Amino acid sequence: MEKVFRETDVQSLKESTFKLLGSDWMLITAGSIESFNTMTAAWGGLGVLWDKNVCYCFIRPQRYTYEFMEKADSFTLSFFEEKYRGMLDFCGANSGRDTDKVKETGITPAGGKLSTVYFSEARLVFICRKIYFQDLIPDHFLDQSIQKNYPKKDYHRMYIGEIVSCLKKNL
Repeated sequence: MEKVFRETDVQSLKESTFKLLGSDWMLITAGSIESFNTMTAAWGGLGVLWDKNVCYCFIRPQRYTYEFMEKADSFTLSFFEEKYRGMLDFCGANSGRDTDKVKETGITPAGGKLSTVYFSEARLVFICRKIYFQDLIPDHFLDQSIQKNYPKKDYHRMYIGEIVSCLKKNL
């Protein structure tokens, strides 16, 4: 762990999860420091499930990060200050299959617990161990207006991760 971060009890955070996930956005990263991919996301959640502090995130099957999530036992969620909005836009609009996101944005990968990858520029990082996944089932949408998010019928897979470590940047 880099010295600029300190391990923090996730329950002591004073963040608004609605702002953190829905407005600030995050990078979801899976793979090892030798081979990983990251993508921008604004959907997800934090909470308690099965007596564990958890996060959940959603990835469409055609996303390159999906391949890494499927192989990995762990993943990270990295959150950034507003000055990194352009980087988040870039990582959300470009595929790691075609673009070296690290080279193009200048972000710095760092290795974490469970052989995960996060970024030195992040202000907050959740290191997560995958504990469950579930494909979204369109027949289960009680509000049919949700279908507008899936014109290509490319339904997300939800991943639930136990938050095993929370790193907060020393500002």
